[in-house]
Amino acid sequence: MKVIGVVGMPASGKGEFSQIAREMGVPVVVMGDVIRKHVEEAGLSPTDRHLGEMSKHLRKAIGMDAIARVTIPIIENQSSGIVVVDGIRGDYEVETFRRHFPEFILIGIESSFENRLKRLAARGRSDDTLSRDELRERDRRELGWGLGRALAQADCTLHNDGSLEAFRIHVRDLLFRLVRGGV
Repeated sequence: MKVIGVVGMPASGKGEFSQIAREMGVPVVVMGDVIRKHVEEAGLSPTDRHLGEMSKHLRKAIGMDAIARVTIPIIENQSSGIVVVDGIRGDYEVETFRRHFPEFILIGIESSFENRLKRLAARGRSDDTLSRDELRERDRRELGWGLGRALAQADCTLHNDGSLEAFRIHVRDLLFRLVRGGV
């Protein structure tokens, strides 16, 4: 099974990448959904604070690759030969996926702080941070999990500071090549 991992800072474009993959018929497993499910099961609201605390709790209880390990069975249950995994947050997760899936490919998505802040304000998810300080804090938390080191390991990097349509074209192009067997 070919697994395409997507890594990037909050609001960099991971969700858009995943949406395009779905449009192309590629199944997507969202690592954040695993966290949201644990938060819901704990009876908490899906705020950024609760999601961050649950992520921290799982990593402390299971290991820094906890979310990857919990996600692997979900990936393996997909009936497709190719799956996108959205929301990798650290280098330990990358190591686990590379060990478990020999055909693992990591795509990094980069975008400026200002563009990410604008996207968060427009997106309106319950876990979205809206102030500069909140986004800086979220960035610090996720970088602490190894997100920067994971981004540095990307097999391919997409830049998402132009138009949405330009980004969508680049993503479709890349996914088409990956589905056909190249990078």
